[in-house]
Amino acid sequence: MQVAVESTSELNRKMTISVPEDKIRQQVESRLQSLAHKVKVDGFRPGKVPNSVVRKRYGQQVREEVLTDLIQSTFHDALRDEQLKPAGAPEIKAIKADEGEGLEYEASFEIMPEFVPMPLETLEVKRFVSSVEEADIDRMIDQLREQRKTWLDVERPSAEGDKVTIAFEGTHDGVTFTQGRVKDFAVVLGSGYMIPGFEDQLTGQAVGANIEFDLQFPPEYPTENLAGQTGHFVVEIRSIQEPHLPELDADFARLFGIEEGDIQALREDIRVNMEREMNRALKTRAKSSVMDALYDKNTVLLPKVLVQDELNDLAKPYRESARKNKQALDEDTLKGNLEPLAKRRVALSLILGKLIDAHGVKLDPNRVRAAVEELAASYEQPPEVVRWYYAESSRLREIENMVFEDQIVDLIFEKAASTEVSMPFQTLMAGAMTAPSATQPA
Repeated sequence: MQVAVESTSELNRKMTISVPEDKIRQQVESRLQSLAHKVKVDGFRPGKVPNSVVRKRYGQQVREEVLTDLIQSTFHDALRDEQLKPAGAPEIKAIKADEGEGLEYEASFEIMPEFVPMPLETLEVKRFVSSVEEADIDRMIDQLREQRKTWLDVERPSAEGDKVTIAFEGTHDGVTFTQGRVKDFAVVLGSGYMIPGFEDQLTGQAVGANIEFDLQFPPEYPTENLAGQTGHFVVEIRSIQEPHLPELDADFARLFGIEEGDIQALREDIRVNMEREMNRALKTRAKSSVMDALYDKNTVLLPKVLVQDELNDLAKPYRESARKNKQALDEDTLKGNLEPLAKRRVALSLILGKLIDAHGVKLDPNRVRAAVEELAASYEQPPEVVRWYYAESSRLREIENMVFEDQIVDLIFEKAASTEVSMPFQTLMAGAMTAPSATQPA
Protein backbone atom coordinates (compact mmCIF):
# COMPACT_ATOMS: atom_id res chain seq x y z
CA MET A 1 0.00 0.00 0.00
CA GLN A 2 1.30 3.45 -0.93
CA VAL A 3 -0.01 6.62 0.71
CA ALA A 4 0.44 10.29 -0.26
CA VAL A 5 -1.07 13.08 1.83
CA GLU A 6 -1.75 16.60 0.55
CA SER A 7 -2.86 19.54 2.68
CA THR A 8 -5.46 21.47 0.70
CA SER A 9 -6.16 23.90 3.58
CA GLU A 10 -5.44 24.16 7.29
CA LEU A 11 -7.90 21.39 8.14
CA ASN A 12 -8.54 19.74 4.76
CA ARG A 13 -6.51 16.75 3.63
CA LYS A 14 -6.48 14.76 0.41
CA MET A 15 -4.98 11.31 0.78
CA THR A 16 -4.15 9.19 -2.26
CA ILE A 17 -3.91 5.47 -1.53
CA SER A 18 -2.71 2.76 -3.91
CA VAL A 19 -3.18 -0.99 -3.45
CA PRO A 20 -1.35 -3.40 -5.83
CA GLU A 21 -3.34 -5.78 -8.00
CA ASP A 22 -1.62 -8.81 -6.41
CA LYS A 23 -3.18 -8.06 -3.03
CA ILE A 24 -6.61 -7.63 -4.57
CA ARG A 25 -6.29 -10.84 -6.57
CA GLN A 26 -5.23 -12.82 -3.49
CA GLN A 27 -8.29 -11.74 -1.55
CA VAL A 28 -10.59 -12.34 -4.52
CA GLU A 29 -9.22 -15.87 -5.03
CA SER A 30 -9.51 -16.65 -1.33
CA ARG A 31 -13.15 -15.60 -1.25
CA LEU A 32 -13.99 -17.43 -4.46
CA GLN A 33 -12.49 -20.66 -3.07
CA SER A 34 -14.51 -20.26 0.10
CA LEU A 35 -17.61 -19.54 -1.97
CA ALA A 36 -17.13 -22.67 -4.10
CA HIS A 37 -17.87 -24.82 -1.05
CA LYS A 38 -21.13 -23.03 -0.32
CA VAL A 39 -22.87 -22.07 -3.55
CA LYS A 40 -25.44 -24.24 -5.32
CA VAL A 41 -25.30 -24.40 -9.11
CA ASP A 42 -27.62 -26.55 -11.22
CA GLY A 43 -25.82 -29.60 -12.60
CA PHE A 44 -23.17 -29.73 -9.87
CA ARG A 45 -23.16 -31.34 -6.46
CA PRO A 46 -22.70 -29.00 -3.46
CA GLY A 47 -19.00 -28.34 -2.93
CA LYS A 48 -18.10 -29.67 -6.41
CA VAL A 49 -18.71 -26.53 -8.46
CA PRO A 50 -15.59 -25.86 -10.62
CA ASN A 51 -13.62 -22.72 -9.79
CA SER A 52 -14.04 -21.48 -13.36
CA VAL A 53 -17.82 -21.57 -13.02
CA VAL A 54 -17.74 -19.83 -9.64
CA ARG A 55 -15.36 -17.17 -11.00
CA LYS A 56 -17.51 -16.53 -14.06
CA ARG A 57 -20.71 -16.21 -12.06
CA TYR A 58 -19.46 -14.41 -8.94
CA GLY A 59 -16.06 -12.96 -9.85
CA GLN A 60 -17.18 -9.37 -10.48
CA GLN A 61 -19.38 -9.26 -7.40
CA VAL A 62 -16.60 -10.63 -5.19
CA ARG A 63 -14.07 -8.16 -6.60
CA GLU A 64 -16.39 -5.25 -5.80
CA GLU A 65 -16.83 -6.54 -2.25
CA VAL A 66 -13.05 -6.87 -1.86
CA LEU A 67 -12.47 -3.35 -3.19
CA THR A 68 -15.06 -1.91 -0.77
CA ASP A 69 -13.46 -3.68 2.19
CA LEU A 70 -9.97 -2.66 1.08
CA ILE A 71 -10.94 1.00 0.82
CA GLN A 72 -12.27 0.90 4.36
CA SER A 73 -9.33 -1.01 5.86
CA THR A 74 -6.56 0.81 3.98
CA PHE A 75 -8.05 4.19 4.80
CA HIS A 76 -8.03 3.42 8.52
CA ASP A 77 -4.51 1.98 8.28
CA ALA A 78 -3.32 5.11 6.48
CA LEU A 79 -4.90 7.36 9.12
CA ARG A 80 -3.06 5.43 11.81
CA ASP A 81 0.25 5.50 9.99
CA GLU A 82 -0.02 9.21 9.15
CA GLN A 83 -1.36 10.02 12.63
CA LEU A 84 -4.39 11.86 11.29
CA LYS A 85 -7.70 12.28 13.16
CA PRO A 86 -10.59 12.84 10.75
CA ALA A 87 -13.43 15.08 11.85
CA GLY A 88 -15.97 13.21 9.75
CA ALA A 89 -16.47 10.63 7.05
CA PRO A 90 -14.24 11.00 3.96
CA GLU A 91 -15.33 11.67 0.40
CA ILE A 92 -13.97 8.79 -1.69
CA LYS A 93 -13.11 9.14 -5.37
CA ALA A 94 -11.87 6.09 -7.27
CA ILE A 95 -9.01 6.69 -9.73
CA LYS A 96 -8.22 3.10 -10.72
CA ALA A 97 -10.28 0.02 -9.89
CA ASP A 98 -10.50 -2.11 -13.06
CA GLU A 99 -9.15 -5.63 -13.00
CA GLY A 100 -5.43 -5.67 -13.70
CA GLU A 101 -4.94 -2.02 -12.69
CA GLY A 102 -4.94 -2.46 -8.94
CA LEU A 103 -6.76 0.04 -6.74
CA GLU A 104 -6.05 3.74 -6.44
CA TYR A 105 -8.39 6.23 -4.78
CA GLU A 106 -8.52 9.67 -3.20
CA ALA A 107 -10.00 10.31 0.23
CA SER A 108 -10.81 13.93 1.01
CA PHE A 109 -11.66 14.85 4.59
CA GLU A 110 -11.22 17.37 7.38
CA ILE A 111 -9.01 16.67 10.37
CA MET A 112 -9.54 17.60 14.00
CA PRO A 113 -7.74 20.85 14.86
CA GLU A 114 -4.57 20.73 16.93
CA PHE A 115 -4.36 23.45 19.56
CA VAL A 116 -3.28 24.03 23.14
CA PRO A 117 -5.94 25.61 25.38
CA MET A 118 -4.98 28.76 27.22
CA PRO A 119 -3.77 28.06 30.79
CA LEU A 120 -6.69 27.97 33.20
CA GLU A 121 -4.91 30.50 35.39
CA THR A 122 -5.42 33.15 32.66
CA LEU A 123 -9.21 32.86 32.81
CA GLU A 124 -11.44 35.30 34.68
CA VAL A 125 -14.76 33.88 35.83
CA LYS A 126 -17.70 34.98 37.98
CA ARG A 127 -18.92 33.07 41.03
CA PHE A 128 -22.56 33.93 41.70
CA VAL A 129 -24.16 33.82 45.16
CA SER A 130 -27.71 34.38 46.32
CA SER A 131 -30.07 33.56 49.20
CA VAL A 132 -33.77 33.01 49.80
CA GLU A 133 -35.13 35.78 52.03
CA GLU A 134 -38.41 35.88 53.94
CA ALA A 135 -39.74 38.41 51.42
CA ASP A 136 -39.03 35.91 48.63
CA ILE A 137 -41.08 33.28 50.45
CA ASP A 138 -43.88 35.82 50.95
CA ARG A 139 -43.92 36.48 47.21
CA MET A 140 -44.03 32.77 46.46
CA ILE A 141 -46.96 32.28 48.83
CA ASP A 142 -48.74 35.18 47.15
CA GLN A 143 -48.21 33.46 43.79
CA LEU A 144 -49.57 30.18 45.15
CA ARG A 145 -52.65 31.95 46.50
CA GLU A 146 -53.08 33.73 43.17
CA GLN A 147 -52.97 30.39 41.34
CA ARG A 148 -55.81 29.11 43.55
CA LYS A 149 -58.02 32.16 43.55
CA THR A 150 -61.74 31.81 42.96
CA TRP A 151 -64.19 34.16 41.24
CA LEU A 152 -67.37 35.38 42.91
CA ASP A 153 -70.26 37.21 41.24
CA VAL A 154 -70.71 40.86 42.19
CA GLU A 155 -73.53 43.35 41.64
CA ARG A 156 -71.58 46.52 40.90
CA PRO A 157 -69.92 48.18 37.91
CA SER A 158 -66.85 46.36 36.63
CA ALA A 159 -63.37 47.43 37.75
CA GLU A 160 -59.78 46.52 36.94
CA GLY A 161 -58.98 42.99 38.10
CA ASP A 162 -62.53 41.74 37.58
CA LYS A 163 -63.39 38.91 35.25
CA VAL A 164 -66.08 40.07 32.87
CA THR A 165 -67.93 37.51 30.77
CA ILE A 166 -69.27 38.98 27.55
CA ALA A 167 -71.02 38.12 24.32
CA PHE A 168 -69.76 40.14 21.36
CA GLU A 169 -69.37 40.45 17.63
CA GLY A 170 -66.75 42.31 15.65
CA THR A 171 -67.14 43.60 12.11
CA HIS A 172 -65.04 45.51 9.60
CA ASP A 173 -66.76 47.28 6.71
CA GLY A 174 -69.91 45.38 7.64
CA VAL A 175 -68.24 41.96 7.42
CA THR A 176 -67.87 39.88 10.57
CA PHE A 177 -64.37 38.83 11.59
CA THR A 178 -65.54 36.88 14.67
CA GLN A 179 -67.56 34.35 12.66
CA GLY A 180 -70.74 35.75 14.12
CA ARG A 181 -71.57 36.42 17.75
CA VAL A 182 -69.12 35.01 20.31
CA LYS A 183 -70.86 33.86 23.50
CA ASP A 184 -69.52 33.56 27.07
CA PHE A 185 -66.11 35.02 26.42
CA ALA A 186 -64.21 35.85 29.64
CA VAL A 187 -61.89 38.86 29.92
CA VAL A 188 -59.87 39.88 33.00
CA LEU A 189 -59.80 43.66 33.00
CA GLY A 190 -56.27 45.01 33.02
CA SER A 191 -54.73 41.78 31.69
CA GLY A 192 -53.97 43.31 28.29
CA TYR A 193 -55.26 40.18 26.57
CA MET A 194 -57.52 42.10 24.17
CA ILE A 195 -56.46 44.77 21.68
CA PRO A 196 -55.65 48.20 23.21
CA GLY A 197 -58.76 50.03 24.39
CA PHE A 198 -61.10 47.03 24.43
CA GLU A 199 -60.85 46.35 28.15
CA ASP A 200 -61.20 50.08 28.89
CA GLN A 201 -64.61 50.00 27.21
CA LEU A 202 -65.73 47.21 29.53
CA THR A 203 -64.61 49.00 32.69
CA GLY A 204 -67.37 50.69 34.70
CA GLN A 205 -70.15 48.71 33.01
CA ALA A 206 -72.95 46.82 34.77
CA VAL A 207 -74.34 43.36 34.09
CA GLY A 208 -76.84 43.51 31.23
CA ALA A 209 -75.25 46.56 29.60
CA ASN A 210 -75.07 46.64 25.81
CA ILE A 211 -72.35 48.81 24.31
CA GLU A 212 -70.94 49.58 20.87
CA PHE A 213 -67.57 51.08 20.02
CA ASP A 214 -64.92 51.32 17.32
CA LEU A 215 -61.26 50.39 17.87
CA GLN A 216 -58.23 50.33 15.61
CA PHE A 217 -56.22 47.12 15.43
CA PRO A 218 -52.46 47.52 16.00
CA PRO A 219 -50.34 47.65 12.81
CA GLU A 220 -48.51 44.48 13.95
CA TYR A 221 -51.75 42.52 14.55
CA PRO A 222 -51.14 38.92 13.35
CA THR A 223 -54.33 38.73 11.24
CA GLU A 224 -53.11 40.53 8.14
CA ASN A 225 -56.46 41.79 6.84
CA LEU A 226 -57.20 43.44 10.23
CA ALA A 227 -53.76 44.92 11.00
CA GLY A 228 -54.11 48.70 11.25
CA GLN A 229 -57.84 48.55 10.38
CA THR A 230 -60.79 49.80 12.42
CA GLY A 231 -63.22 47.28 13.86
CA HIS A 232 -66.74 47.84 15.13
CA PHE A 233 -67.70 45.91 18.27
CA VAL A 234 -71.13 45.18 19.75
CA VAL A 235 -70.82 43.85 23.31
CA GLU A 236 -73.22 42.56 25.97
CA ILE A 237 -72.01 42.30 29.60
CA ARG A 238 -73.14 38.87 30.85
CA SER A 239 -71.51 38.68 34.29
CA ILE A 240 -68.96 40.37 36.53
CA GLN A 241 -66.82 38.48 39.03
CA GLU A 242 -64.16 39.64 41.45
CA PRO A 243 -61.19 37.51 42.56
CA HIS A 244 -61.00 36.00 46.04
CA LEU A 245 -57.71 34.61 47.33
CA PRO A 246 -57.73 31.62 49.70
CA GLU A 247 -56.99 32.38 53.33
CA LEU A 248 -53.47 31.62 54.52
CA ASP A 249 -54.61 29.00 56.99
CA ALA A 250 -54.33 25.29 57.81
CA ASP A 251 -56.54 24.30 54.86
CA PHE A 252 -54.26 26.19 52.50
CA ALA A 253 -51.18 24.46 53.95
CA ARG A 254 -52.80 21.04 53.48
CA LEU A 255 -53.20 21.77 49.77
CA PHE A 256 -49.41 21.46 49.54
CA GLY A 257 -48.96 18.26 51.52
CA ILE A 258 -48.54 19.81 54.98
CA GLU A 259 -50.94 17.44 56.73
CA GLU A 260 -50.67 19.12 60.13
CA GLY A 261 -51.70 22.42 58.52
CA ASP A 262 -48.77 24.33 60.02
CA ILE A 263 -48.10 27.52 58.04
CA GLN A 264 -44.50 27.70 59.31
CA ALA A 265 -43.92 24.15 58.08
CA LEU A 266 -45.32 25.23 54.73
CA ARG A 267 -42.89 28.14 54.63
CA GLU A 268 -39.96 25.83 55.38
CA ASP A 269 -41.07 23.43 52.67
CA ILE A 270 -41.29 26.31 50.21
CA ARG A 271 -37.84 27.51 51.29
CA VAL A 272 -36.32 24.08 50.59
CA ASN A 273 -37.84 23.99 47.11
CA MET A 274 -36.79 27.57 46.35
CA GLU A 275 -33.23 26.92 47.52
CA ARG A 276 -33.07 23.84 45.30
CA GLU A 277 -34.11 25.92 42.30
CA MET A 278 -31.73 28.70 43.39
CA ASN A 279 -28.77 26.32 43.52
CA ARG A 280 -29.59 25.02 40.04
CA ALA A 281 -29.75 28.58 38.72
CA LEU A 282 -26.46 29.48 40.43
CA LYS A 283 -24.80 26.41 38.91
CA THR A 284 -26.11 27.38 35.46
CA ARG A 285 -24.83 30.93 35.87
CA ALA A 286 -21.41 29.71 37.00
CA LYS A 287 -21.18 27.26 34.12
CA SER A 288 -22.15 29.95 31.62
CA SER A 289 -19.45 32.23 33.03
CA VAL A 290 -16.84 29.49 32.64
CA MET A 291 -17.96 28.61 29.11
CA ASP A 292 -17.91 32.27 28.12
CA ALA A 293 -14.34 32.60 29.43
CA LEU A 294 -13.19 29.44 27.63
CA TYR A 295 -14.80 30.53 24.37
CA ASP A 296 -13.41 34.07 24.54
CA LYS A 297 -9.86 33.01 25.44
CA ASN A 298 -9.42 30.14 22.95
CA THR A 299 -9.39 30.50 19.19
CA VAL A 300 -10.11 27.18 17.52
CA LEU A 301 -10.31 26.26 13.83
CA LEU A 302 -13.64 24.50 13.37
CA PRO A 303 -14.15 21.60 10.95
CA LYS A 304 -17.07 22.47 8.71
CA VAL A 305 -18.43 18.94 8.97
CA LEU A 306 -18.78 19.24 12.75
CA VAL A 307 -20.48 22.63 12.48
CA GLN A 308 -22.88 21.26 9.88
CA ASP A 309 -23.72 18.24 12.03
CA GLU A 310 -24.40 20.50 15.02
CA LEU A 311 -26.44 22.84 12.85
CA ASN A 312 -28.61 19.94 11.68
CA ASP A 313 -29.18 18.84 15.29
CA LEU A 314 -30.20 22.36 16.31
CA ALA A 315 -32.50 22.74 13.31
CA LYS A 316 -34.22 19.38 13.76
CA PRO A 317 -36.92 20.50 16.26
CA TYR A 318 -37.74 23.54 14.10
CA ARG A 319 -38.14 21.33 11.05
CA GLU A 320 -40.28 18.84 12.94
CA SER A 321 -42.47 21.64 14.29
CA ALA A 322 -42.90 23.14 10.81
CA ARG A 323 -43.76 19.71 9.38
CA LYS A 324 -46.23 18.98 12.17
CA ASN A 325 -47.95 22.34 11.79
CA LYS A 326 -47.72 22.24 7.98
CA GLN A 327 -45.83 25.53 7.90
CA ALA A 328 -43.20 26.74 5.44
CA LEU A 329 -39.66 26.98 6.81
CA ASP A 330 -36.99 29.34 5.50
CA GLU A 331 -33.92 27.09 5.75
CA ASP A 332 -31.44 29.86 4.92
CA THR A 333 -32.79 32.15 7.63
CA LEU A 334 -32.96 29.30 10.13
CA LYS A 335 -29.36 28.26 9.49
CA GLY A 336 -28.19 31.86 9.60
CA ASN A 337 -29.78 32.30 13.02
CA LEU A 338 -28.46 29.01 14.41
CA GLU A 339 -24.95 29.01 12.96
CA PRO A 340 -23.33 31.16 15.71
CA LEU A 341 -24.68 28.79 18.35
CA ALA A 342 -23.55 25.74 16.36
CA LYS A 343 -20.02 27.15 16.07
CA ARG A 344 -19.92 27.96 19.78
CA ARG A 345 -21.02 24.47 20.75
CA VAL A 346 -18.49 22.79 18.49
CA ALA A 347 -15.69 25.04 19.76
CA LEU A 348 -16.56 24.41 23.41
CA SER A 349 -16.81 20.68 22.81
CA LEU A 350 -13.30 20.66 21.34
CA ILE A 351 -11.91 22.85 24.13
CA LEU A 352 -13.49 20.74 26.87
CA GLY A 353 -12.14 17.58 25.25
CA LYS A 354 -8.62 19.01 25.32
CA LEU A 355 -8.98 20.04 28.96
CA ILE A 356 -10.29 16.62 29.97
CA ASP A 357 -7.25 14.96 28.36
CA ALA A 358 -4.74 17.54 29.60
CA HIS A 359 -5.89 17.39 33.22
CA GLY A 360 -6.77 13.70 33.31
CA VAL A 361 -10.38 14.35 34.34
CA LYS A 362 -12.23 11.09 34.99
CA LEU A 363 -15.99 10.83 35.22
CA ASP A 364 -17.05 10.55 38.87
CA PRO A 365 -19.80 7.89 39.09
CA ASN A 366 -20.82 9.15 42.54
CA ARG A 367 -21.56 12.59 41.11
CA VAL A 368 -23.51 11.00 38.26
CA ARG A 369 -25.63 9.11 40.80
CA ALA A 370 -26.17 12.26 42.85
CA ALA A 371 -27.22 14.20 39.73
CA VAL A 372 -29.73 11.50 38.76
CA GLU A 373 -31.16 11.38 42.27
CA GLU A 374 -31.48 15.17 42.40
CA LEU A 375 -33.31 15.13 39.08
CA ALA A 376 -35.56 12.29 40.26
CA ALA A 377 -36.44 14.12 43.49
CA SER A 378 -38.95 16.34 41.68
CA TYR A 379 -41.01 13.30 40.56
CA GLU A 380 -43.61 11.39 42.55
CA GLN A 381 -41.61 8.13 42.59
CA PRO A 382 -37.90 9.04 42.60
CA PRO A 383 -36.58 5.43 42.84
CA GLU A 384 -38.45 4.51 39.65
CA VAL A 385 -36.94 7.48 37.81
CA VAL A 386 -33.44 6.52 38.99
CA ARG A 387 -33.92 2.96 37.76
CA TRP A 388 -35.23 4.26 34.43
CA TYR A 389 -32.03 6.27 33.83
CA TYR A 390 -29.72 3.41 34.76
CA ALA A 391 -31.65 0.86 32.70
CA GLU A 392 -30.36 2.31 29.42
CA SER A 393 -26.87 3.73 28.86
CA SER A 394 -28.12 6.20 26.25
CA ARG A 395 -30.45 7.77 28.83
CA LEU A 396 -27.59 8.15 31.29
CA ARG A 397 -25.19 9.64 28.74
CA GLU A 398 -26.75 13.11 28.88
CA ILE A 399 -26.36 13.15 32.68
CA GLU A 400 -22.77 11.92 32.36
CA ASN A 401 -21.94 14.69 29.89
CA MET A 402 -23.44 17.25 32.26
CA VAL A 403 -21.38 15.90 35.18
CA PHE A 404 -18.24 15.97 33.03
CA GLU A 405 -18.91 19.66 32.36
CA ASP A 406 -19.52 20.25 36.08
CA GLN A 407 -16.18 18.64 36.93
CA ILE A 408 -14.40 20.87 34.40
CA VAL A 409 -16.19 23.91 35.85
CA ASP A 410 -15.01 22.96 39.34
CA LEU A 411 -11.45 22.53 38.06
CA ILE A 412 -11.50 25.95 36.42
CA PHE A 413 -12.85 27.65 39.54
CA GLU A 414 -9.94 26.12 41.45
CA LYS A 415 -7.35 27.60 39.08
CA ALA A 416 -8.88 30.70 37.48
CA ALA A 417 -9.26 34.18 38.94
CA SER A 418 -12.84 34.49 40.18
CA THR A 419 -15.03 37.40 41.20
CA GLU A 420 -18.00 36.91 43.51
CA VAL A 421 -21.24 38.44 42.27
CA SER A 422 -24.21 38.66 44.63
CA MET A 423 -27.67 38.50 43.06
CA PRO A 424 -31.10 38.92 44.69
CA PHE A 425 -33.16 35.75 44.41
CA GLN A 426 -35.80 37.40 42.20
CA THR A 427 -33.20 38.70 39.77
CA LEU A 428 -31.46 35.33 39.63
CA MET A 429 -34.64 33.39 38.94
CA ALA A 430 -35.94 35.94 36.42
CA GLY A 431 -32.71 35.45 34.50
CA ALA A 432 -32.97 31.68 34.88
CA MET A 433 -36.24 31.70 32.94
CA THR A 434 -34.44 33.00 29.84
CA ALA A 435 -30.81 32.11 30.58
CA PRO A 436 -28.93 30.14 27.89
CA SER A 437 -27.39 26.79 28.64
CA ALA A 438 -23.66 26.57 29.34
CA THR A 439 -22.89 25.94 25.69
CA GLN A 440 -25.13 28.69 24.34
CA PRO A 441 -24.33 32.36 23.90
CA ALA A 442 -24.86 34.41 27.04
